[in-house]
Amino acid sequence: MYSAFGIITPTVRNIWVEGLESYRPIGAFSFMGRYRVIDFPVSNMSNSGIDRIQVYLRKKPLALIDHLGSGRHYNINSKRGKLQVLVSENSADHDIYNTDVATYLENMEQIQKMYHPYVVIAPGYMIYTQDYSELLQAHTNSGADITLLYHSVDNAKDEFLNCNVLDLNKQKGVLSIERNPGTAKSRNISMDTYVMKTDLFIELLHKAKELSSMYTLADIINISCNELDVRGVAHRGYFATMTDFKSVYNANIAMIDHKTARSLFSEDWPIYTKTNDSCPTQYFETADVKTSIVSNGSLIEGTVEHSVIGRGCKIRKGAIVKNSIILSGAEIGEGVHVENQLVDKRAKLIHAKEVIAEEGNPGYIRRDDTL
Repeated sequence: MYSAFGIITPTVRNIWVEGLESYRPIGAFSFMGRYRVIDFPVSNMSNSGIDRIQVYLRKKPLALIDHLGSGRHYNINSKRGKLQVLVSENSADHDIYNTDVATYLENMEQIQKMYHPYVVIAPGYMIYTQDYSELLQAHTNSGADITLLYHSVDNAKDEFLNCNVLDLNKQKGVLSIERNPGTAKSRNISMDTYVMKTDLFIELLHKAKELSSMYTLADIINISCNELDVRGVAHRGYFATMTDFKSVYNANIAMIDHKTARSLFSEDWPIYTKTNDSCPTQYFETADVKTSIVSNGSLIEGTVEHSVIGRGCKIRKGAIVKNSIILSGAEIGEGVHVENQLVDKRAKLIHAKEVIAEEGNPGYIRRDDTL
C-alpha cells in the first residue's frame, strides 16, 4: 500500500499499567508467552502492504527497540521498506504535556520526509487484527476527511474505562469523542486508529499546539468534528486493550479459550514476532497440565491449570500454578501454590508456599523478585 505510511502511537497520558509499565512500555508487554503487544499493529501494517512504519516511544524504550530490531522479522520489504523507532525526550510519567501530539511535533522532520499522501495511525497498546488497505479504501470511497476505527461493546460500564468512546449519527458520522464515563453498557469504543491525508495530519498537529499544549490527537479531532467530515468504521473480531493491570491479565487469560484465540489468529493473517530458538518444553512424569498455553524452553514438573506460561520457565515438582500468567524465566519452586497472579520475568517463588490472590483481583509479583 504505497499510498500510505504507518504510525504506531505512544501510550496516551491517561494510561498506566501498575507494576509492569515500571520496567517496559506497553508495546513490550508479553502476550500469550510468545508475542509482544507491538507485534499486532506492526503485523497488521505489514500484512496490509504498509512498509514504511514509524514507531513512537517515550520511556524505557530499550526492550522494545531490541525486540523490533530492523523490522526484518515482520516481513517488511528490505529494499524500499523501513521500520523506524522514534523516541520522545519528554518522558516524564503522568506529565500533562506528555501527549502524542508533543511526541509527533518533536519528530516533525521525520513525518515531513514521508512522501505518502495518506497516513494510517494505530495504537501500540491494543490487540486486534485489521486490514488497513480495506480501511484506506473505505476512507477514500467515502470522501471523508478522517476515518476512525471503533469496536462496539456491551460491557463498557465495567471495562474500557481508560478508553475513548465515539458518539455516532445514523450515517456513522462522528459527532464527538469523549472518555468512557462508565455510565452505559453499550458503547462504541474508539480504537485510536485513524486514516487521513498526511497534510491534514500535520495541519491538525500544529492546530493542537496553538490551541493547547495539553491536547492529544483525539482532542483536536474531537473539536474539529463540526468542521471536518469524520466517520467511523466498525471493527469485527477480537479486540482487547492494555490500559490497566486487570485488562492485561484478562487479555492473556482469554487466549486459553480456543474459540477466542481463533477470532484473533488466522492462517492468512500471520502475526510476526522475533524468533527465539530454544528447545521444546520438557514435561516430566510428575507434570499435570490442563487448558493452558505453555511456551517453548520451559521445564514442567508440577501442576499447571488454566494458565499462560512464558519461555524458559521452571515449574518445580509439587508446585501448583492456577489461573496465572508466568512470564519468561520465572521459577515456581517445589511445593509452591500460585493462583490468580501475574509473575514478572525472572521472579522466583521459592520460600512463600502460598501466593494466592482473590479471583477477579489478580496479584502481581515484580520482576527479578525472590519470595
